[in-house]
Amino acid sequence: MGIVKNVYYFFIFSNLLIGTAAYVQCALTYMVLNKVPNSDILMIEGTATLLLYNFSLLLSKPKHPHESPYLRTRWIFKNEWLLWTNSILAFVLLACALIEVHLYTLLFLAGIGLLSLSYALPLFKINGVRGGLRQLPGLKLFHIAIIWSLSSVGLPVVQLWAEGGNMDWYAANYLGIAKVIFLLLCTLPFDIRDMQQDSYYHLKTIPRMLGEKKSIRLCYTLVLVHSILVLCSPYEGYIKIGLLITNLIIVLAMRFMIFPHIKQYHHVYLLDMALIIQFLICGLLLYL
Repeated sequence: MGIVKNVYYFFIFSNLLIGTAAYVQCALTYMVLNKVPNSDILMIEGTATLLLYNFSLLLSKPKHPHESPYLRTRWIFKNEWLLWTNSILAFVLLACALIEVHLYTLLFLAGIGLLSLSYALPLFKINGVRGGLRQLPGLKLFHIAIIWSLSSVGLPVVQLWAEGGNMDWYAANYLGIAKVIFLLLCTLPFDIRDMQQDSYYHLKTIPRMLGEKKSIRLCYTLVLVHSILVLCSPYEGYIKIGLLITNLIIVLAMRFMIFPHIKQYHHVYLLDMALIIQFLICGLLLYL
């Protein structure tokens, strides 16, 4: 059991889990739109996400990380060599993939990158404190969801359009909107868990403004909204079934594993795993 726990922490704290989740969410876009996956776009999505999360950690490194009350902070900076190693490898793979994509895709990716960095970089002064977009009340959750939707849906769509492929713009835009809702419901429990930590960093997140109970109810409401969007979507039947099954799994995980143990750090990462499970279920149903 200890080995499983250590492996679980390794993939979480090294950001390999979130990088893999980004990779497969991008692959899911191709599946939903009935397009052949572009390996370079998938590589860009996975490696760029890994680099951004690593960069964010490095920017927020405390003066004495070994004294941090948070296990994640202590683990990461105890193994900082790993952070730099996977960042260097990801950068090399990213550079190789960027050479192969269209100029319009590069420009779109640059825009996403700037928007992502603006979250952590101290570009603004709010109430006398210099910080990034993360300091704006309630913006954190929407910023993350929109960035993920733009990258996992928008990036493949821009490359497909640039290559001159036929594009169902209604289906693509619908997927982008539905993906924002899905990512909101997967991200909100993290903010509920991090209410105390966000208070320490003076971040006014939605859970800090609504309170824990209302925020939990909002999570279930978002699952319902996303499920309705899936039912009304123009996607293939197996895609709808796969997305709805994933939503059911998420509700069960929230009800019995995440919210009863919301103060325990690692339970909420099951929602990052749900991003991968969603792709696996849809892929399995495709071949049944």
